[in-house]
Amino acid sequence: MTDDADAQAAAGTAEGQGPVRIDEELARHVENKRDELLEKFDLHDAFPPEVLEEAEARTEDVGSEIDDEVGEREDLRDLTTWTTDPVDAQDFDDAISVEARDDEYVLWVHIADVTHYVNPDTEMWTEAVQRGNTIYLPGYTVHMLPPVLAETVCSLVPNEDRLAHTVEMHLDAETLSYESIDIYKSVVRSDARLTYTQAEKILDDPDAVADVLGPTDLDLHEKSHLVWELADRMHEQRKEDGSLVLNPARDRAHTIIEECMLKANKAVTHELMWDRGVEAMYRVHPQPSPQEWDEALQEIQELDGVSIPGDAWDDPRKAVNATLEEAPARQLDKIQWAVMKVMPRAKYMNDPFGGHHALNFEIYGHFTSPIRRLSDLVNHWIVYTNDVPEDLVALCDRASDKQKAAETCEREYKQFLEEVGLDPHAINNRGVEIVEDPEDADASLAAPED
Repeated sequence: MTDDADAQAAAGTAEGQGPVRIDEELARHVENKRDELLEKFDLHDAFPPEVLEEAEARTEDVGSEIDDEVGEREDLRDLTTWTTDPVDAQDFDDAISVEARDDEYVLWVHIADVTHYVNPDTEMWTEAVQRGNTIYLPGYTVHMLPPVLAETVCSLVPNEDRLAHTVEMHLDAETLSYESIDIYKSVVRSDARLTYTQAEKILDDPDAVADVLGPTDLDLHEKSHLVWELADRMHEQRKEDGSLVLNPARDRAHTIIEECMLKANKAVTHELMWDRGVEAMYRVHPQPSPQEWDEALQEIQELDGVSIPGDAWDDPRKAVNATLEEAPARQLDKIQWAVMKVMPRAKYMNDPFGGHHALNFEIYGHFTSPIRRLSDLVNHWIVYTNDVPEDLVALCDRASDKQKAAETCEREYKQFLEEVGLDPHAINNRGVEIVEDPEDADASLAAPED
């Protein structure tokens, strides 16, 4: 595990240790600092009344609206479909289905059809452009879309019909290359909402399906193993092709979701660029200069107990991958930092020129998270209408700028929490409880000094 992963594990869980307890004075101090940072980076928290009213109106009579849509869409409600998210996830915008056939895999990635509710003519779209993305601070979320919409009709919750945008990929059983890509509007019905821990248990034990879901004839154990087999192969293939993998200590559940989403994102931007020839919000990641890569590799090579395999030096990404797999655990974060220092910031552009260096993808863009990223929301609209917003370049710049602001805000907020004696990982994992008596608190401004 990396140091960051170790810290997450050490922070515990709400189930195991309960929430982090802080007194009222510290709670006010934290809230004031959070508000100060949001204002500093021009990040909006509260939604304007007209946006909330519009969102609430779109959640009315949902069942009838979906029934009306069934005849106009692919009906995929009979597919075994499930979501996998963190235990504290508030919305569920992606789900997967999978089948193995004689000479191919069929992988369906279903994404909430947010643009059915949020389009350029709505107040919610205008507000999403202002916000750019959802911001995840420890213990606090600043949403891109109103939760009343994102957590209801745009969430692929179990046992409810939902409108989706499905990416259906037929993959060659040997090469895993795309035999065909089909992107269409659908109606889906998720069979299960799994946490990552539950997904791991189901992979290990067929009986865990009933433990998690109750009595069911759902073939989720077999499907989970099938998609793990596929995801593991896709992961290893990416590494062989030169994709940078900075965290070699990967669990199966996270790998499944990561690889399926990468495959779907790549498929969509492949379709937009090569088959349709339209502009979109592409994710472009420039490469470091040869000198910068040399400096990073030299820094890694000089770490105690670390050696870069001699046959890997010609491709820095493969060199880092190979080194991370063999390096002592105590050095993993130093290797990762040496690489991150020389990596240029990825950005959104209306032309995929240059590709995505870290992933080693010639063309790449985002599609799988329209609830929390402006880029995905815009790309959904382009896929649906085959039309490009007139202000696409400005939208790309806006999304890039707001992402940078959100990341900087998150970093400064975490630093502040550590300064006042709070563990950001514990806040993330366990949440916060405000207590009246400082003596009952885990952290308090009123606590006596040693």
